[in-house]
Amino acid sequence: MNFTIVLLIIAACLAVVFIIQNVAAVTVGIFFWEISLSLALLIFFVLALGFVIGWFLHSFLAYRKIKQEVAEVQKNLLSGKK
Repeated sequence: MNFTIVLLIIAACLAVVFIIQNVAAVTVGIFFWEISLSLALLIFFVLALGFVIGWFLHSFLAYRKIKQEVAEVQKNLLSGKK
């Protein structure tokens, strides 16, 4: 069996165990909304939201860095420096 498949099977089994152990419903209140959902689902949504926010933040910072480098190269080209 491929090593990657074995790791995926182990991760899937751990995820199933996590879900089975965290099926209790919790109520989350934010501002004037109240949402009731399973704890495992709540943890998944929070992790996914954190991943998306981190991904966008990293992309934004990389964009700013590239934009700054391009501006510096353009400045050097206009001034005649190499």
